[in-house]
Amino acid sequence: MFWEDDNKSQELKVPDDVIDLVFSIDCRRLEVDHAHALGDALKDAAPVLAEDQRCAVHSIHLAGSQNGWERPDPKLGQKLIPSRRTKLTIRVPLELREQVENTLDGLTLDIHGDPLTIGKAKPKNLSKQGTIFARHVVLEPGEEADENQFLMRIAKEMSARGIRIKKALCGITQEVQTPEGPIQTRSIMLADLSPEDAVSLQQQGIGEHGLFGCGIFIPHKGIDAVKKVEDE
Repeated sequence: MFWEDDNKSQELKVPDDVIDLVFSIDCRRLEVDHAHALGDALKDAAPVLAEDQRCAVHSIHLAGSQNGWERPDPKLGQKLIPSRRTKLTIRVPLELREQVENTLDGLTLDIHGDPLTIGKAKPKNLSKQGTIFARHVVLEPGEEADENQFLMRIAKEMSARGIRIKKALCGITQEVQTPEGPIQTRSIMLADLSPEDAVSLQQQGIGEHGLFGCGIFIPHKGIDAVKKVEDE
């Protein structure tokens, strides 16, 4: 863990050269481990998503705050039950916005046998909040057993980008299932970033497999939920 207090703050108008497209969806059920199938289906429907490394697909997550709510267990064949408020979010460079919107609007995808129909999209600017979180960052060999090795690599990569890590906390190892085998990942939270660095990390992401929900940073309110990512 890295931890250094800094009370400096900066004003920044968030650039819109990379944005999130937040699509309404109609989907009655969805496998918990749907990230690969969703990313592949979207890539087949809109090949342009695979042509720009800034493109990324957020996995679909349901809120876990309901009384008695427990995350479905895929080993028991249980599935996610999206509500009308559940959204599909795709991160794209601004110049691809119209093409991606027009291609996906009204399209029905087959996600492991479950139909998912995509509706209209609303653009959403990235956040300048200084605490950001990635649910899945692809691990290098040995990092699944050594979180310090993972943190040191991330700090080194950030330094190469001119970003100084002051506070970082990683979560447990997780897997993203694919036909070729599981992708090993960890979650990570970075805090006390400058607005410029927070936006830059959201624009660029980190590591591989952005179309499968990996390396995507989102704003985060605090540390506690990092350890409860499986319930989000």
